[in-house]
Formats: sequence, C-alpha cells, structure tokens
Amino acid sequence: MAEYINIKGQNIEVVASDPANPTVGQIWYNSTSNTLKAFNLTTAGTWSTGGNMNSGRSGMGASSAGTASAALAFGGEPGTTASEEYNGTSWTSTPNIATAVSYPAGAGTTAAALAAGGYRAAPISNVTNITQEWNGSSWSNVPGTLVLARYLFGSCGTQTAAIMAGGAPPTTAAAETYDGTTWTSLPNINLARSGSGLTGTSTAALLAGGNNDSPTPPVWDTATELWNGVAWTSVNSMNTARGNLAYMGTQTAALIIGGQTPPGVNNVEEYDGISWAATTNLPTTRLSSSAVGTVSSGVHFGGSVPPTTTATDVWTGAGTPNTVTITAS
Repeated sequence: MAEYINIKGQNIEVVASDPANPTVGQIWYNSTSNTLKAFNLTTAGTWSTGGNMNSGRSGMGASSAGTASAALAFGGEPGTTASEEYNGTSWTSTPNIATAVSYPAGAGTTAAALAAGGYRAAPISNVTNITQEWNGSSWSNVPGTLVLARYLFGSCGTQTAAIMAGGAPPTTAAAETYDGTTWTSLPNINLARSGSGLTGTSTAALLAGGNNDSPTPPVWDTATELWNGVAWTSVNSMNTARGNLAYMGTQTAALIIGGQTPPGVNNVEEYDGISWAATTNLPTTRLSSSAVGTVSSGVHFGGSVPPTTTATDVWTGAGTPNTVTITAS
C-alpha cells in the first residue's frame, strides 16, 4: 500500500478550523483542536440518535416525501390527534389532526401533507375512509374519501399525487390514487396484504412485505412489487418476511426498517433496484414505526419496542461524505 508521504509529500496543511469544502482523501491538522483529520466517504450505513418525539406512539402517518431534516408525524396508536414536526434536531408539536386515527396512510411534505383512512378508536372494526389535509399550519377534513375504508396500508407520494395499496380488514389487494380532490381505484396489487411498505411516487412506487391475516396465524410476506403508473409487477423478494415495518426511499433505492415476523425485528434491508441486501441493524427492535428520507439520509421514529417509544434514529447511508479524526492504531 502506498504511504501518504510518497503520495502527498511531507507537508500536511495546518489550519485553525476544518476546511469548508474538503475533497475526498484530503488530510489536515486542526491547530485549534490539536487533531489530525481526514475527509472520506462512509463505507457502511450508520444509525445515530436524534431528538426524542414529544409523544410516544406507534402506527403513525408520516410525510412520505419528507427528509431527514423535515418530517411530519401524525395520529397513531392509541387513537390520538397528536401531530409534530422534526427539523433535523428536535420535534415540535403542531396543531392536532382534525380526527384521531391510528394506522392512517400518509403522504406529502411538512408544508402539504395528507392523512387518509385508519381506525378512529377501539375496536379496530371502526375503520374510516376520511381524508385529512395539512397546509403547513392546520389540519382539516376534506370532502374526498377513500373508495375503500381501511387501515394498515402502504402509502407514498404528495398531497396532490398520492398512492396507497393493500390494508385491512379484511386483507385487501385494492389500490387507490389521490389527485388532491378525489380518490380513484387502481389495478389491484398482485398479493393481498396489510402492514406493508410503499415508497416512491404515485407513478413509480415500490411495495414490500406485509401479511395476510385471513389464515390463522397470519402469513408474513417477503413479496416485492413495482408500480409503473399502469400496472404492478412482482420482482425479487426481501430476505426476511415481515410486516408492520417502516420504509423510505424511492422505487430503485429504498430501505425496509424493523417490523415484525413475529416477534419484532431490528434488521434493515436495502433495495438497489434489482435485489435486497442486509444493511446496518437498528439499535433496538421496533415495529409499527415510521420513517422518511432516502438511502443516503433519513430519519426513523416512534413505534413499539414494546411499549411505545419516543426514540428517533438518524440514518446516514454508505458513500456519504464524512470528516474523521485520525488516531493512533
């Protein structure tokens, strides 16, 4: 292996503060902190601790098009109207959603979000088809209602271009799309399921996992399907069957996080557009949690350990620029 002295010579730059825009492979000595530092790319995804939520809960809706520094969480189990926003560091309570729901579908951003369906209170048989919208300052019920009342379904997209699929009870293969005013039925997914993950956009989405609760006990799935705006196509399955999972990313670059098989699991899988591969596990087992972001940068929050938790986990994917301190080995 070539040594640094033979590549760069004997001189290492001495600076009072870290460079604003270092390049990969750059090394410098910080005279303020008396540390030798380097700039590289991460070789594996990592989880770190973010600020706790104000309200511990599972089965929340989330702004599927949000980012690691702009996420919205709303509703959840037990039936609550709580809503809060994450800024990359901490959570702040926002005005409550109009109607308390558990396991609603979620879509949109922190400025324009959508909550649809869910169940309103115990028992679970009290499932609703209502739609609620967030305009950045308040929630309100809107006229457009789901074609099929349900909860525990995958969802993604924006407030004016959303898609959702599957759900219960009973377990269904039905899918719908929302244009900002009206819900319209789409072709069914290939495998009826609830508690699955759906990420991407209304015309390019990835559906994975879930379970079919018609048998006893339920059958937990690894099945994966792609939506191209016209039809659903089955593709390579996940490695671990699970449902009630968290998910984030796009149709060609996604993460499936935690969930239950049962019991609960903490393993994470990444999809590269062709196949699934195991990546860095969550610090703790979580099921019925939520997440927003990408395979490069995301945030995962809430859920049940059990019991329900306020914990927030921040994801930094492999290949992310990173400044490290060099220490003696």
